This record gives sequence, structure tokens and C-alpha cells, in this order.
Amino acid sequence: MNLSRFPRRIYTEGETPIEHLPQFSRSVGGPDIYIKRDDLLGLTGGGNKTRKLEFLVADALSKGADTLITCGAVQSNHCRLTLSAAVKEGLKCRLVLEERVAGSYQADASGNNFLFRLLGVEKITVVPGGSNMMDEMNKVAAEVAREGRRGYIIPGGGSNPIGATGYVACAQEIQAQLFSKGLDIDRLVTPSGSTGTHAGLVVGFSGCNMNIPIVGIGVSRDKEVQEELVYSLVEQLANHVGVNHSISREAVICFGDYWRPKYSVPNKKMVEAVNLLAKTEGILLDPVYTGKTMAGLIDLSRQGYFKKGEKVLFLHTGGSPALYAYMKSILGEEAVDG
Repeated sequence: MNLSRFPRRIYTEGETPIEHLPQFSRSVGGPDIYIKRDDLLGLTGGGNKTRKLEFLVADALSKGADTLITCGAVQSNHCRLTLSAAVKEGLKCRLVLEERVAGSYQADASGNNFLFRLLGVEKITVVPGGSNMMDEMNKVAAEVAREGRRGYIIPGGGSNPIGATGYVACAQEIQAQLFSKGLDIDRLVTPSGSTGTHAGLVVGFSGCNMNIPIVGIGVSRDKEVQEELVYSLVEQLANHVGVNHSISREAVICFGDYWRPKYSVPNKKMVEAVNLLAKTEGILLDPVYTGKTMAGLIDLSRQGYFKKGEKVLFLHTGGSPALYAYMKSILGEEAVDG
């Protein structure tokens, strides 16, 4: 895979670290857990979308765009980082936010809502849960065009073959780091949401001939639905980056037991996971993605899926700015579902 043929902006100098979590591992009582700190990526607050945006924004610039348009939930990390990339490049940015829980959007809320305003978003459009987000973004693009400007639509999560190329590049980075550390990882655990990160790692590990299973923990859909969506992008992405062998459907593994009651709505296992990592290693997870994913890693370790003596690498995809919008739930001052 020769990724240098794709246009790319660089938003992070160097690589993100891989760290051992000895105290957390002892508390969980199963595998030896390591963490890939993509929460430390560049742009405002860091997070996995930064890797995707390096390729997406480069494509937008090559097409003469002056306005980035994207969508997400009301506390979207992806929207925060897309807006940050726009600021970095001197572009305008418009956001379409999906109010998946009725009444949940508050313009003056903390967390990412505050950062949208601080970073100078040009316009926010709020639409009801279940809206066709591509249709809504096309409306915004038409509005931008009527103003004599050129918009560039980035899908939710930056999850198309262009954006997911960022996690093919991440797989190459991980391979080099493991080699330099002499570290032999048995499995990698990643959040699985809009599919780009998960698919990028599957394609990247396969293209690098790394025989390390990728285990996704779904944050918004049940197992079968999510696996099919991820595999669909795997096939498109493998063609895009030039992987010259087929990737088996069995390479896509996703657990769908940890995201309920709803996407972005807290549950008790997430609260436990966020508190445990903070109190043992001083690392902040987020309540929507990494908190529920770490809850899955903890529970699967207790069930024996991840075994004692295994080395497991957890991908931290960022998102901690959203914590501040969930303070009462995280601190146990507000009841959450089981």
C-alpha cells in the first residue's frame, strides 16, 4: 500500500504513544492492557477524526472548496474536529446536528457545544433524530452555492474510503511502533461507530500482513448490522488503497452488547469504565465512544474472552471534551440505566 499517492494534510507532528496500563490491568484482572493514545492527536482536543480529516481536507482543498459541511450528534467530536480543521486551513464550516434524543440540543451547553461557538462555527442547523443527514447536508451545500461559494460535504464520522485511509495509515504507524518496542500484541480493541476507524484498521492490518485480530465494540448498533456496515466499507477501502488480496468477512468482529439504552445515553458499565481508568491511570475516556468500548473490554475480560496473559491494545479515539456535558452521570449524582 502506497499511501503517499493520496493528498494529505498533517495535523499531528510525530506519532501518538502506546502506553502500558499496569494498574488498570490489575484492577480488571485479566489481560495485560495497553493503550494507543489517539486522544493526543492534533486539532482541538484531539481524537480519531483528526487522522481522517488529514485526507478529507486535503481532498476538499484540491477541489477548491472554501466551506466544510459535516454532520453529527449534538455533542459530536467529529463536528468539533472538522470545525477545527477548517479554522486551521482558513475555511468556513457549517454543521448539521441530529437531535437523536428529543430536546437534548442546547446552544449554550458545555462540552463540544461550547467549543463549536468558541471555534467560530459559521452556522449550525439542528434536525430531528432519524433525519436523512446526507439530504440535510446537501441542502446546506445548495445554500452555500447560492452564496457563490463551494462547499465540501464530509459524511458523518468522516467515514468513507478517503477518510478511512487515515486508519490504514494508523495501522502502519502501529506496526512500526510495535516493532520498535519489541511488543507482541494479541488483539486490538476499537470503538465501532460510523465504521471508518474500524474498517481502516482491518484493511491496514491486512495490508501490512499483521495477523492481529481487530475487535470492535459497537457504540450505536447491534452486532450483525454493524459488522455488515463495517465490511462494506472494508471492501471499498481495500480497493481504494490498493490491497491486492481479498479480506475475509470473518476479519470483522464486533460486539453489540454495550451501547444501550441508546447511542450517547449513559449506562452503568460505561460510568464504571470511565471512573476506573481515570482513578488508576489518570486518563480520561469519553461517555459516548471510548467509555462504552472500555466497558466492553472490561466485561469481556471478566467473562474470559480476553484471557489472563494476553496483551490487548485499546485504541483511545478521544472525545473527552464531551465528558463535561455528562458530569452528573459520571460522578454518580444522576441515575443511569443498567
